[in-house]
Amino acid sequence: MRKRRYVLLAFFSLVALFVWQLPAILRAIPSRYVAAYLPPQVQALAFREQPETLPTAAAVDATSLLPPQPPAGPATPTLVPSLVTPTNYTPTPLQNNTTTQLQLDTATPALPTNTPIPIPPSARLPVIDHQFQTWNNCGPATLAMTLNYFGLPIGQSQTAAVMKPNPEDRNVSPHEMAAYVNDQTEQAAISRTNGNLDILRRLLAAGVPVIIELGIDPPGAYAWMGWYGHYLLVVAYDDDAQKIWVFDSWLGTSDVPGENADLMGREIEYLVVDQYWQQFNRNYIAVFRPEQRAQVEAIIGPDMDDAAMWQRSLVVAQAEAEAEPENAYAWFNLGSVYNVLGDYERAAAAFDQARAIGLPWRMLWYQFGPYEAYYQVGRYEEVLLLADATLQDRPYFEESFYYKGLALAALGRTGEARDNLQQAVEFNPNFTLAAEALAALNEEGF
Repeated sequence: MRKRRYVLLAFFSLVALFVWQLPAILRAIPSRYVAAYLPPQVQALAFREQPETLPTAAAVDATSLLPPQPPAGPATPTLVPSLVTPTNYTPTPLQNNTTTQLQLDTATPALPTNTPIPIPPSARLPVIDHQFQTWNNCGPATLAMTLNYFGLPIGQSQTAAVMKPNPEDRNVSPHEMAAYVNDQTEQAAISRTNGNLDILRRLLAAGVPVIIELGIDPPGAYAWMGWYGHYLLVVAYDDDAQKIWVFDSWLGTSDVPGENADLMGREIEYLVVDQYWQQFNRNYIAVFRPEQRAQVEAIIGPDMDDAAMWQRSLVVAQAEAEAEPENAYAWFNLGSVYNVLGDYERAAAAFDQARAIGLPWRMLWYQFGPYEAYYQVGRYEEVLLLADATLQDRPYFEESFYYKGLALAALGRTGEARDNLQQAVEFNPNFTLAAEALAALNEEGF
């Protein structure tokens, strides 16, 4: 009897130990296997000990970031030549931290208006074949859906093979999606930031599909997952209803998650879509036929010019941060814009403010501006702190390995720097910045 009692005690002890360690075990397993083979209730255990926010920073005096009133004309900050959206902010290569910068055209009005093309009260694209994404394949699936609109029989496995060769890669950035269209197909694409509903509606009315990048709080049974970045293909709008309709590679074309019961698309109110679109500085990708280029450029208007687009984005970000001082995303957008304008001190201060308010722990899966700002102002330990927090249990981000490598090199920890840059290259062989930085480090002979 006593022996049996010891056996049962040992058994239940092992069970308790397994349950206690299960979250760590789940985080150690590549997520695509967890999602494919385990029920949501078990998957949720992997997030039980996950912090809700990124490591925070002390609040700063933000008055220098917000002018007392919008300027009558544009200021003259400098603009780095490699102009991309903040969601894939191009970092400075290790071997060259100085860049010739371009001056903004001071003759450009601060808030020019778009080309006055009338906007119909509603519009809908013709039927598009919906695709549900495979694990963590939102960007490739959404782009494949968009290309199907043009009659191209392309699946998400084809787009993913180019844009994210490692299936564990958590992020495909807008510029990578636009590059795929421009390099791999006969269609054309333009990736812009600082979008708005007027541009979105004009493009749809012209028969141009638009992909938007935004934040999402998963609904219903998926709520335990917390905030994510996501792509949506916009297929329709209606001003009377004040709604857009989207094809969602994750949740389908119905408000019932995972179903395609309504091929009209999931409906989202204008105010709601703008709230979540703001979280990615209103990035969008217009995909079109080459003969539509002039029409698309006229619709996008002044934002076709990078300098004008970032100046206008600066005005919007300042106004939103001033109007909603507790909105962390508004401050994050402000930091992203200051990065592009080359004002890294202000960018770092804006990111500090966003972190003090609180950012989702997945934020640096998609947007890398804090790394760049802190690296440029010499706050290397902050780069390491954020990179370690992002890579913990999920070593799937080449950008985090890259910036961690840059910071370690700046601190003289060359061996560790080389290891992290090597991991960035191995994770995504197409990430040329990491390959260049690694080659530069090797050339130094350390």
